[in-house]
Amino acid sequence: MDTMAAIKQTFFQECEEQLAELESGLLTIEREEGDAETINAVFRAVHSIKGGAGAFGLDELVRFAHTFETTLDGMRSGKVETAPQIVRLMLRAADTLADLVRVSRDGGTVDAARVSQIGDELAQAGGAQPAPAAPVFEPIAMSGDQQTDDFGFAPVMISFDDLVGGTQADGGQNGFAISFKPKPELYAKANDAIRLLRELRRMGEAKIRCDFSEIPLLSELDPEGAYLSWHVRLSTSGGDAAVREVFEFVEFDCDLSIEAQGLGGTDASLAVEALLVEAGIKESAPAPAEIPALAPVPRQTSATPPQLAAVAPPTASQGAPAQGAQQPSATIRVDLDRVDRLIDLVGELVINQSMLAQRVMEAGIARLSDVAVGLDDLEHLTREIQDSVMAIRAQPVRPIFQRMSRVVREVADMTGKSVRLITDGENCEVDKTVIERLADPLTHMIRNAVDHGLEKPDDRVKAGKPEQGVVRMTAAHRSGRVVIEVADDGAGINRARVRDIAVRKELIDADAQLSDAEIDDLIFAPGFSTASTISDVSGRGVGMDVVRRSIQALGGRITISSRPGQGTTFTLSLPLTLAVLDGMVVTVAGQTLVVPLTAIVETLQPKAADIHSLGEKARVVAIRGSFIPLIDIGSELGYRDSEADPLQSVAVLVETENQSQSALLVDGIIGQQQVVIKSLETNYGQVFGVAAATILGDGRVAVILDIDAVVAGTGRDHANRKRNAA
Repeated sequence: MDTMAAIKQTFFQECEEQLAELESGLLTIEREEGDAETINAVFRAVHSIKGGAGAFGLDELVRFAHTFETTLDGMRSGKVETAPQIVRLMLRAADTLADLVRVSRDGGTVDAARVSQIGDELAQAGGAQPAPAAPVFEPIAMSGDQQTDDFGFAPVMISFDDLVGGTQADGGQNGFAISFKPKPELYAKANDAIRLLRELRRMGEAKIRCDFSEIPLLSELDPEGAYLSWHVRLSTSGGDAAVREVFEFVEFDCDLSIEAQGLGGTDASLAVEALLVEAGIKESAPAPAEIPALAPVPRQTSATPPQLAAVAPPTASQGAPAQGAQQPSATIRVDLDRVDRLIDLVGELVINQSMLAQRVMEAGIARLSDVAVGLDDLEHLTREIQDSVMAIRAQPVRPIFQRMSRVVREVADMTGKSVRLITDGENCEVDKTVIERLADPLTHMIRNAVDHGLEKPDDRVKAGKPEQGVVRMTAAHRSGRVVIEVADDGAGINRARVRDIAVRKELIDADAQLSDAEIDDLIFAPGFSTASTISDVSGRGVGMDVVRRSIQALGGRITISSRPGQGTTFTLSLPLTLAVLDGMVVTVAGQTLVVPLTAIVETLQPKAADIHSLGEKARVVAIRGSFIPLIDIGSELGYRDSEADPLQSVAVLVETENQSQSALLVDGIIGQQQVVIKSLETNYGQVFGVAAATILGDGRVAVILDIDAVVAGTGRDHANRKRNAA
């Protein structure tokens, strides 16, 4: 990849961050929780995208971003109010800006009519007027040597009064002398020098002078040239970094000088220049035309003459960071392949550490010996290294949560509903791979929540609910896993209708006795849909079955909780990472298996009085007043033909994704161990009841059980045997 391509790739990565910041700020404003700094952050995000797009010649993106930026500038200055309809327009504009970024990065087309329409609405909201017709100047009588030509043309004086405009902020304790001369490239990239000067005025009291001494004769004038320069004396409470941030995206397209100066007397740099002129070393430059500020800055006078002195380092009161102030953390961009390679190596380190521990145990070395103690230290160190490496890949779920805001707006517009999305726990971190593969399942769930879960506005009012429905997304860490909930305050699941549809589609028997949880679970059946008509949103029976398969592929599970008239909640339980797993190592018919620790509730030794037969082969065990199905893992996976004796086995009580419990019969328990997950499907193929594989400390390969698949497969076999017997 050449240098320019790498820079462009970095630009698009930063665009994703800026778009997330943009949408987050607009949503904050929509909730009426924003302030002036929120509006400034939104403005900076759009301005950053526009500046980078101009550098790569993305004209369409630059034009739209410029219109968007102008309206936001009006909001900053108070000319555009933050009314709900204006904020909704800006959210639509943010979606369009994201589409333009995506098309610029990946290719393709975007609806030009929609872009033009939103651009016109933005311009209208910002108070933009049609460009006025070119003024016609009447010939005027000139005095002295100023004469009109044969065509009646006469020079027209152009006033630079209030050229910068804008609101000037109060001054501060820090002074700066700024010299700013744009290059033609600055204007070619759709930047505006006046806007930058206006930013300086917002920082404090500014004395601005325009130097047009380099403007050539008309015959030598280049329409795309840059001849004006500006000199600014700024009094502000900000520091040097804040001043330089104004010119952040144009610093390579201009000649810029920013010098700290004292506010009590004459500018030090001007004093040096005056002495050089007086000594005959430098000629005096023509005085540039001055642009009066809205509030003229009075000239400071001092009884003492200006002194030439070195500029002292800024004190804490002059903009230096205060002691204890939080400093932004430094970050670097690392290729993801390098991180993956590092994770693989750490996985091998974990395996080798387990092998070493196994060898030491087999050698009979005492646990208090130096070798054993050193091995324990190595184990702790390995775990810390592994946790640190996993933290590198860990990312907050904020980006994917913010992406759902657009989905809610689009589906709400399609269905004619008023919907508000509330998010919580956006800083909850999970493995990057998990986040990437969560986008599609969450999109399906959000669309279903808006389309199926929430009622029409009129129906909500009749039910005594607010007209605006609420969809809530939350994320939290629980028991070593990340739990994401998608809840709505709609009508809940109509279980009678779900059952009728399932019978009609022959998913269940007409006389089947199902609990509420089992009826709710029918929503995940392939081809199931409660929509009466097919639309762009739903009705094709594709969605929730895909969601379940996607979540299961991540080693997670999904459950439903619904209350009629109050709403439905979908709960996703996912592993924090797809690289390692804490598991219980067990033996079954001479085979070594790993049961995920997050699924285990408890282990117990069954008693004869607690074992009961159910039907031909099914057995249950009584645990604290409940009857739990007994599942012989060795028989289910084909390790042995005969059923195991429960009294000679260990029962591992596990909980599945629908919160039902089962007891797995195993021959023995070796112990708890952290294992490195190796994909079985990638290297071999899909096997019933097996989620993945791992390498144990003794070098043997062990399979990791898919608890939900084993339990579900056993239930279907029992149902089939019962149906055949009938």
